Amino acid sequence: MKYDKISVKAGGEATNTDTTIAKNIRVADEKASYDAACKRLLSEKIILAWIMKNCLEEYRDCDVEEIAEKYIEGTPQVGEVAVAADETNRVSMIQGAGNEDTSLTEGTVTYDIRFFAIAPVSGELIRLIINIEAQNDFYPGYPLIKRGIYYCSRMISAQYGTEFTNSHYENIKKVYSIWICMNPPKSRENSITRYYIAEENLVGSVKERKADYDLMAAVMICLGKEGDSGTDLLKLLNVLLSTETGSQDKCQILEEDFHIRMTQTLESEVSLMCNLSKGVEEKGKIYGAITAYKDVMLSEDVIIKKLKEKFRVTEEAAKIYLKEVEKA
Repeated sequence: MKYDKISVKAGGEATNTDTTIAKNIRVADEKASYDAACKRLLSEKIILAWIMKNCLEEYRDCDVEEIAEKYIEGTPQVGEVAVAADETNRVSMIQGAGNEDTSLTEGTVTYDIRFFAIAPVSGELIRLIINIEAQNDFYPGYPLIKRGIYYCSRMISAQYGTEFTNSHYENIKKVYSIWICMNPPKSRENSITRYYIAEENLVGSVKERKADYDLMAAVMICLGKEGDSGTDLLKLLNVLLSTETGSQDKCQILEEDFHIRMTQTLESEVSLMCNLSKGVEEKGKIYGAITAYKDVMLSEDVIIKKLKEKFRVTEEAAKIYLKEVEKA
């Protein structure tokens, strides 16, 4: 298993790397490149199939391979579909799960991963519209679950003109918004929670057809430590998104423990994300060192010299790091 030649785009420029990718991509794009790699990895159909089987009731009785091969339609869209009301979901299909880079659009909020799926229910084929969000910050200044419900609402309203027109509300398709939280509070670590619409009789006893109101659900997947994972899905995601486990170990675990066939694309995405995560971690160490140097009132020239010696970065890169810390 070799990963010594991986093509990657950083800031619009194609590069090849023989060692670690993090040293060759533009400093300012390290975090964005890591996030994009993470989304592309999660958009692999076999990974989506594991999430669907464990989180969506429509697929609980299906095999993971069956879901990946039979029920996920087309190629998942990665970071291309706008959420905002004036930027509808009626956009051209963008390839996102292969070797193309995720579009990182400034000023536009997009779904991380969005795709369509067919689920066998009561002998019928029902289309589901599903989006997956990878979230690092569990407390971004608002409750994440509210954002998840808003995304569900947007995915429903955006169906007007595509899935249904005029008053044909019977054609509305069910939607899911699934959130993978990589840094949740301890009280929520290694948990999976679903929020959905349910029927409740306040007076009388009636029974509406479930398919007529069960139109949206938000699912929060909160990761934790690998060893404490309670279900196969949590174990899978904790290994896949771990910043401590190396790419070869990840590929071996995915293959042996979860029977995921390691294609060349999947191997490359795992390796790319691992290398980029090292770059992000290294960048954090450099920021910490700069802060410490500034606390003892060292001059910029001395700080740059120390960064070059300790972290083996170029003078240009050291200056960029210094400016980023000063702007923060």
